[in-house]
Amino acid sequence: MTEEGLQDSVRRLAEALKPGDYDATLGAITAAAVDVLPDVEYASITVKHSDDSIDTVAPTDPLVLDLDSKQYELKEGPCYDAATETAHVISPDLAADDRFPAYGPYVVGKGIRAQAGLRLFDAPASQGALNLYSHRLGAFEDFSTLADLFAHQAAVAIGYAREIADLNDAIRTRTTIGQAVGIIMERYGLSDERAFAFLTRLSQHGNIKLRIVAAEIVADMERQRD
Repeated sequence: MTEEGLQDSVRRLAEALKPGDYDATLGAITAAAVDVLPDVEYASITVKHSDDSIDTVAPTDPLVLDLDSKQYELKEGPCYDAATETAHVISPDLAADDRFPAYGPYVVGKGIRAQAGLRLFDAPASQGALNLYSHRLGAFEDFSTLADLFAHQAAVAIGYAREIADLNDAIRTRTTIGQAVGIIMERYGLSDERAFAFLTRLSQHGNIKLRIVAAEIVADMERQRD
């Protein structure tokens, strides 16, 4: 890719990956991959969870669900390897790639000749990789600079989305605990400090997280009102 083409891709990528919520961000990443990256016909994101289960999110086409699923079944393929072992896995010629003896013939039979898997994130609870599929034999051969750039930009967008999600969770938790404290104050005639201490003791004695105890108290009050 020329320097001018790379600069244009950078601009379009920055425009495509606007800050948003987590699910919207993942969808924007796969849509941008198809729109911005050369030779990419389809894209998806593979997520490997802490319990070793694997699933696909934000696919741009139903075909991708089948191809991703086959890789999970075989434990073989660029997207599987990128999500579980290696940062980037690029295969410009799947038919001749001896790393994927079972998956290669299957995916070529579906019309896909080249594929790339780019690691996007490593979190305590999950690992994720971007999957790129191309009909063109030889695609992704000269892909390292743009791949690194895209993966970096996507990771930044995902990190921002996660921070927003964590902040929203914290706000919801704080609100729920405040509601529960108010209910206890009213029910037992306690001050806010003593009501919070009471809530804390319930959490400790039951070995249940404070936010869960609070949510149960709020839900119980709502049921009584109904």
